[in-house]
Amino acid sequence: MNGKFQVFTDTAALCLYDLAALKHRVEDTPDWWSIAEDELNEVNAGNCLFLNLGEDGQYEVTWSLDDAGKELENAQVYHLRVPSGNVYLGAADDVSGGELEPDESCGGVFLQMQPGNYACAISRDNNQIWITIKPSLQSENSLNDLIRI
Repeated sequence: MNGKFQVFTDTAALCLYDLAALKHRVEDTPDWWSIAEDELNEVNAGNCLFLNLGEDGQYEVTWSLDDAGKELENAQVYHLRVPSGNVYLGAADDVSGGELEPDESCGGVFLQMQPGNYACAISRDNNQIWITIKPSLQSENSLNDLIRI
């Protein structure tokens, strides 16, 4: 399964996560992830990938869950836990928090996946972003800094 969509962000970031993995953040403030330490802790735990883009704007995101997905040259690979299989990919503006979770009215997409751990290969060229998601044994990251693509 694969697809493509346009997304606008005014927080200069995208997010990719299973809604169940951030249930503990729903009651938190809407901008909890603007605290770099909180963002990095969730990324390293494999609960969410925040893809900092460097600038606001419109992006075209191409995603693939297929083994036949595009092999990305110079891709950065990060790991993600998927406990429920209900995964949101879209603007970080819509990440769980402030007693809200993303829904169909948000500008992203919901991916229905098998629960498990995944490796996410991410590549970017200007406003084009490619994400290939494949099963993995690993679920956590060990980053010292935020993800910047």
